[in-house]
Amino acid sequence: MKLGIVGLPNVGKSTLFNAITNAGAPAANFPFCTIDPNVGVVDVPDPRLDKLAEMYHPKKVTPAFVEFVDIAGLVRGASKGEGLGNKFLSHIREVDAIVHVVRCFNDDNIIHVDGSVDPKRDIETINLELILSDIELVERRIDRDLKAAKGGDKKLVASAEFFKKVQAHLESGASARTFETDEDGAELLASMPLLSGKPVIYAANMSEDEFSGGYDANPAFNAVKEIAASEGAGVIPICARLEEEICELDPEEKKLFLSELGLDSSGLDRLIRESYSLLGLISFLTAGEPEVRAWTIRKGTKAPGAAGKIHSDFERGFIRAEIVAYDDLIACGSIAAAREKGLWRSEGKDYVMVDGDVTLFRFNV
Repeated sequence: MKLGIVGLPNVGKSTLFNAITNAGAPAANFPFCTIDPNVGVVDVPDPRLDKLAEMYHPKKVTPAFVEFVDIAGLVRGASKGEGLGNKFLSHIREVDAIVHVVRCFNDDNIIHVDGSVDPKRDIETINLELILSDIELVERRIDRDLKAAKGGDKKLVASAEFFKKVQAHLESGASARTFETDEDGAELLASMPLLSGKPVIYAANMSEDEFSGGYDANPAFNAVKEIAASEGAGVIPICARLEEEICELDPEEKKLFLSELGLDSSGLDRLIRESYSLLGLISFLTAGEPEVRAWTIRKGTKAPGAAGKIHSDFERGFIRAEIVAYDDLIACGSIAAAREKGLWRSEGKDYVMVDGDVTLFRFNV
């Protein structure tokens, strides 16, 4: 999973990026501190892997991972070259979802590019810049299709006509996410890496006092929550400064610190959970002496498709999947005990994978 971090300058993007990835990206009190995109990879927390490791004593344990890409802050007019322009948006065109960091804290020592904290205005600014960037991309697609269709290719003509409708939708100020179309149109739309078409998680960045003192009372956070609800987007309250402190702690200290704040997990854990939920992702597990590993797939993936995540040969030569539910395996204590109780089962090509399936694929190429 790959997530792109966007937002205005000085909203806490790079501070949050540093906290969740320990990558040490520059973070300073002036706009455009981030010039080149910062990339960091973090493991997806999954306690099930630790339990399986205790059972199998593997040579290595490999969790699923998330890649975060942090780009320069966007400002109003970026599509026309203001600030650093929108040239850095190309770095997040291939992400699975966008984490939009919204400033919900007041601090006279940290300048706001528009002079005041206003989540609704700030969100509209970023969304508009993403839409304007998408319009450029769609215009190029229409030109390309029409040039290539001069020989009379009806498919390309139809594609150009379709994207003219998309262009009109975007020019009305609406995001690609809200463009209504049929199944064929959705497939065509998905062939374009439109930023305004990607799922969004709003990260409402608050001060320590506002976050630990009850963020539900924060008007700025409630404004973000309302916008997220209207768009079908995800939203998480977060304090980037606290996340910086949390990432420096060892596991026991971290647990105690979170408990004192009344939290059961860090902002990173909550962000990953929200991402999985928004994108409809689950994990299946493989376990053995060589390796215990988590694999990320979309909900609804059938067994051969899951096998293909490991290796294309597994999918091509798929015979069956031998599966036991994680909870059943832990309760039984071993594969042998799970077999005796009839909980270790054989599934065919039509089996839809379930989160936590501990799986062994049988294949022949």
